[in-house]
Amino acid sequence: MAASKKAVLGPLVGAVDQGTSSTRFLVFNSKTAELLSHHQVEIKQEFPREGWVEQDPKEILHSVYECIEKTCEKLGQLNIDISNIKAIGVSNQRETTVVWDKLTGEPLYNAVAAPVSPGPSVPVAVVPSGSSVPAAGTSSVWLDLRTQSTVESLSKRIPGNNNFVKSKTGLPLSTYFSAVKLRWLLDNVREVQKAVEEKRALFGTIDSWLIWSLTGGVNGGVHCTDVTNASRTMLFNIHSLEWDKQLCEFFGIPMEILPNVRSSSEIYGLMKISHSLKAGALEGVPISGCLGDQSAALVGQMCFQNGQAKNTYGTGCFLLCNTGHKCVFSDHGLLTTVAYKLGRDKPVYYALEGSVAIAGAVIRWLRDNLGIIKTSEEIEKLAKEVGTSYGCYFVPAFSGLYAPYWEPSARGIICGLTQFTNKCHIAFAALEAVCFQTREILDAMNRDCGIPLSHLQVDGGMTSNKILMQLQADILYIPVVKPSMPETTALGAAMAAGAAEGVGVWSLEPEDLSAVTMERFEPQINAEESEIRYSTWKKAVMKSMGWVTTQSPESGDPSIFCSLPLGFFIVSSMVMLIGARYISGIP
Repeated sequence: MAASKKAVLGPLVGAVDQGTSSTRFLVFNSKTAELLSHHQVEIKQEFPREGWVEQDPKEILHSVYECIEKTCEKLGQLNIDISNIKAIGVSNQRETTVVWDKLTGEPLYNAVAAPVSPGPSVPVAVVPSGSSVPAAGTSSVWLDLRTQSTVESLSKRIPGNNNFVKSKTGLPLSTYFSAVKLRWLLDNVREVQKAVEEKRALFGTIDSWLIWSLTGGVNGGVHCTDVTNASRTMLFNIHSLEWDKQLCEFFGIPMEILPNVRSSSEIYGLMKISHSLKAGALEGVPISGCLGDQSAALVGQMCFQNGQAKNTYGTGCFLLCNTGHKCVFSDHGLLTTVAYKLGRDKPVYYALEGSVAIAGAVIRWLRDNLGIIKTSEEIEKLAKEVGTSYGCYFVPAFSGLYAPYWEPSARGIICGLTQFTNKCHIAFAALEAVCFQTREILDAMNRDCGIPLSHLQVDGGMTSNKILMQLQADILYIPVVKPSMPETTALGAAMAAGAAEGVGVWSLEPEDLSAVTMERFEPQINAEESEIRYSTWKKAVMKSMGWVTTQSPESGDPSIFCSLPLGFFIVSSMVMLIGARYISGIP
């Protein structure tokens, strides 16, 4: 037991990692970033109607308390004094919307989940949300489309030459973001309408609901959010860093129900006891960090420099590139968002965000649909047997191409097949497809912001596949860097909390961050070969387009003359028949 005590060399920091499928609480050593203990609780998703996805806010809150209490028990078993926990950070699923009664503390409706990935042309793209595996919110693929009609009616009110929503928020008008879900609740849920009329309603994303509840709820709970979560509501001006009056009027949202916007790293309030849940192990500990999950991963990956990027590999991929203090708008289907603001008096950093719809999902498709593998882990073994795709390319456009193409007519193809091709080559091509798609997003980021990428930080479940990581380095032709501690989302929230003014137990100085162990994958092919493979991939992508047309056979031109050779044949046959009948005198 003495060895366990000795391992704790400094103050500890806790992190709530609240995702779509589970909640976790993790405790880190602030001096070494070592993960000491954690606990995880699964949470349910509810599907009241087709296309609707909801979660119970009270279940989410209870899961947070349970994770905190259980983790503290585990620390006690390790002879680690929980009084060493000096701060708590919160990382959360973004955009999911909660409205509750500030007098009773009761939610007025279930939390309305966000669709998984927005796009300028396609309302939603299927990609994951969350952090590293097995993490809160990993590989949850869901779609809440109840607000589609709301989006359609709102879009008609935006002038074609003045998209003030995108210019102020960096976001396309989409079912993805909180404003349209909140508008739906105001239009369709009488309890919400009444509470707003009676000045009892509070709105927030999951972070706001948790911080308000954990800091006392009806007894003085703090109603706030941070800039990263606020920037995903579509009500927040990312330039002035304030709720925008014009946007709130456009969506019809009363500004008095919105949370106060704070930085990502400052003391918001102190943990209070929950008498109803008999939970109070960390009473009095400050909650001092708050980041949306992808921003938390960016911080956890220590992408603090202009041009640094991270990619989270799950069912799909989330890519964020730090653009520094510059707010870069994309011409290639990427989103502009707030990356972080690590202190009240610290500058804001922005990011470009892009997503790959199909990453780990293609491995599952090979397993479940084709039966090429029995477990997802087998793909690395198959790919290793051949070490090449032997000219086989796999474009997994199962439901169209997303960023940077936004081409809904595309469908998945496997091309370049020969008699020599076998399942190992297809497995290798599937891994390459993940890497090629990542390069396309990063190329788009480079074109938008002109920042050359020196290396790519990676995290997520698929990063345990060493073949994939080496392929990614080869195809990007830059090093790929993977942290030895995979819990980057929770780590980012803990870092923000520990670095807050008034806490000061976690240094974010570069010389102190370099101690984190990384696994580095360097390119092992020459640049010419990398470019040839990438250009061939792009040729395959072009072949995947146009498979689905808007004109169905039933609605197409029924004329037999739509085929020119057939038309000539029929016309000449009719002329000959008429001529023959005329010559023969047949009436």
